[in-house]
Amino acid sequence: MKILVTGAAGFLGSRVVRGLLSGAPGYAGVTAIVAADTSPCPIGDARVQPRVGSVVDRAFVESLVDADVGVVFHLAAVLSGQSEAEFDTGMRVNVDGTRTLLEVCRARASRPRFVFSSTVAVFGGRMPAVVPETLALRPQTSYGVEKAIVELLVGEYSRRGFIDAVVCRLATITVRPGTPNSALSSFVSGIIREPVGGIETTCPVPLDTPIWISSPRTVTANLLHAGSMDASGMGGDRVLNLPGIRVTAGDLLASLERLVGAEARARVRLARDERVARAMLGWPAALDATRALSLGFRADANVDAIVREYLDEIRRP
Repeated sequence: MKILVTGAAGFLGSRVVRGLLSGAPGYAGVTAIVAADTSPCPIGDARVQPRVGSVVDRAFVESLVDADVGVVFHLAAVLSGQSEAEFDTGMRVNVDGTRTLLEVCRARASRPRFVFSSTVAVFGGRMPAVVPETLALRPQTSYGVEKAIVELLVGEYSRRGFIDAVVCRLATITVRPGTPNSALSSFVSGIIREPVGGIETTCPVPLDTPIWISSPRTVTANLLHAGSMDASGMGGDRVLNLPGIRVTAGDLLASLERLVGAEARARVRLARDERVARAMLGWPAALDATRALSLGFRADANVDAIVREYLDEIRRP
């Protein structure tokens, strides 16, 4: 089995590549992973084929997809902060680049499984406390608009039989190791990661701001499941709200204090950033993931389990 991962050098893409290499359920027969990104995938394995380029380059994309590619994980994207600041860049990469990839998959006529990572930001406006998959999409950010457009495109290419799609609306992933990224939700990891590392930081939203989150381990497992599951039971509706848990910024800081201590909690001060707060308050506080759970996707247990996962990871030799 040959698999394509776009965004393979990134935080989530590299985890998906490692999961594929580890023989996750459904992937025992992986022979090659085409790991595409704008920088080289750092994973050294004979099965990994690092490819450097952009999804907006048609010739590059055509070099990635051949008749042997059975699964495509499309994770490459310009994130929410950059999309909001650079409208043309976001549209070119997130919309036009995805359309290019879809067209190349269509031309190959091999109908690969196409896993697309969408976002809670496709929703906006007036929303119920728990947002169903069927709620009308009214995104309030450029990033959300771009992802909503692509959800429709991926669904249409699947309906026409060009690909076999599973669209996954991801929760905010926390706790991300490393350095902050350009996502408007980057602080959700930062208010845990930085104080654990002895660094003072700020929380840009009110402590009662609700956030729908999932851990890196759970999101990775769910994306891998989307690539290998029997999707026939989904019928023509190929968009899923993936599981998460509802927390507030205050819940995250309380978990930090329980698991790390009051000294770590004291390193976080409130400093409202109107741009970030407006975006976060416009996103859903919780999604109805009943259908995804019935299809074998999983959720984290609680906020402490998510923070503990990060602590275990950074302490691992």
